[in-house]
Amino acid sequence: MRRLRLPRGFSRADGRPRSRAFGLRTRLVFAFLLVAAVSAGATSALTYRDARNTLLKTAQDTAVSSFRDQVQQTAWGLPIQKEGMEEVLRDIARKGKPRPWVVFAEYGSVRASSGENPVSTVITPELRRAAHAHPNGSFERVVRDGVPYLTIAMPTLFKTGPEGRLPSGLVLYAVMRMTDEQLNVDALLLAARDGALPGLAVALIPGLLAARSVLRPVRELRKAAQSMGSGRLDTRIAVRGSDELADLARTFNETAGKLEGSVRELREAEARARRFASDVSHELRTPLAGMLAVTEVLDEDAGRLDSDTARAVRLVSTETGKLAVLVEDLMEISRFDARAAELNSDEVDLAETIGKTLQHRHWTDGRVRTELPSGIRARLDPRRFDIVIANLVGNALRHGDAPVTVSLRSETRSSGPPVLIVQVADSGPGIRPEVLPHIFDRFYKADAARTRSAGSGLGLAITQENVRLHGGTVRAGNLPAGGAVFTVEIPLHVEEADG
Repeated sequence: MRRLRLPRGFSRADGRPRSRAFGLRTRLVFAFLLVAAVSAGATSALTYRDARNTLLKTAQDTAVSSFRDQVQQTAWGLPIQKEGMEEVLRDIARKGKPRPWVVFAEYGSVRASSGENPVSTVITPELRRAAHAHPNGSFERVVRDGVPYLTIAMPTLFKTGPEGRLPSGLVLYAVMRMTDEQLNVDALLLAARDGALPGLAVALIPGLLAARSVLRPVRELRKAAQSMGSGRLDTRIAVRGSDELADLARTFNETAGKLEGSVRELREAEARARRFASDVSHELRTPLAGMLAVTEVLDEDAGRLDSDTARAVRLVSTETGKLAVLVEDLMEISRFDARAAELNSDEVDLAETIGKTLQHRHWTDGRVRTELPSGIRARLDPRRFDIVIANLVGNALRHGDAPVTVSLRSETRSSGPPVLIVQVADSGPGIRPEVLPHIFDRFYKADAARTRSAGSGLGLAITQENVRLHGGTVRAGNLPAGGAVFTVEIPLHVEEADG
């Protein structure tokens, strides 16, 4: 029993590697990397989001809390005057956390700031409305000209009692650049990306290992199937593990074993049938020889017998002759089946050889026409070539219509040696299309109603085997004008073969 080990990278029956841009290995590795990429991307995105929110929330909470404390600790006198307000705003701005602020004040029509401009372009109308609606203050993150800012609105309140507070109408705004936080966020994003890419590269290694572990049984299965297809039915696959692929290997081995047993039985039955046909044919030759000798004597004396007896004698003689032909054909086809047929090649003149075939069978009358140019010589087996021509012409005369034309020519092909071409065409109705695929089958009858035939039913099959033995081909077809045509092509320079 053969245990198959498959070399990597080979997929054709002839052992040559075949490259596949999107083979199973590529798809498996791609799927593995895709899962790794999605996992790494999702993890990096979640980590980045949480770290970014934490970073921004920390800076934001620190700034809001610090600004609220500064506003509450600052004493404001009523009515509020612009004079001296800018100094107070600058003092608050210097105490900004986590970094200094630019502080703006709005009280009615009064505008002041700790910076150069009394009015900020960063503070939005939404934040102003929120400042008046929420006495505890509001904040907003704003991006202006690509620069991120944190803007905080904090209204000032006056105590009216232990628990009572009233807005004074003065609203302070703190504007803080978040450039450092943005840089930290960008650094987080870069770190997440740089961490995901090496992860994908590392994931490629287990992806290749996983693809190899999956593909190895598949490659072995494919190689085993190719091996069985080429006739090595004892091929088996090594079973490893207990997973689904191992179950597939066991199933394949069981199926291969049953198939091998069935094919062995069929081959043995076929061999027994061939031996039976050969033995029967061999055993029939001796009594048939005696019967033929007797029928020849009876044929000579048939003229002196009464009509009924003479008719019976001639019928026996005819059927005995047919039986002798059938026995000889069976023995011949048995030799082909046993691969015992041999070529006894000799160089012959083809026109002369075909002429002798027609003359020996008395086909030199008007029923057979020839187109045989002289000078065409080939090395072939004269006896087997004689059988080929005789069977084709005899078949044309029996199943077609006269005249039958036998033509001969040689043809040079672009590749390979020159080819001998012999065509035998009749003038009958031709071969039906459904019959053509079976025309060389043994004992095939084109007409199911026809139970008797002048031939053995093996003539065309023997013709095909003889042509194959010469390294050639024979095919059947129909002429455009009607009539069947058989074409034999044999290389003109064929080495002697042993069958």
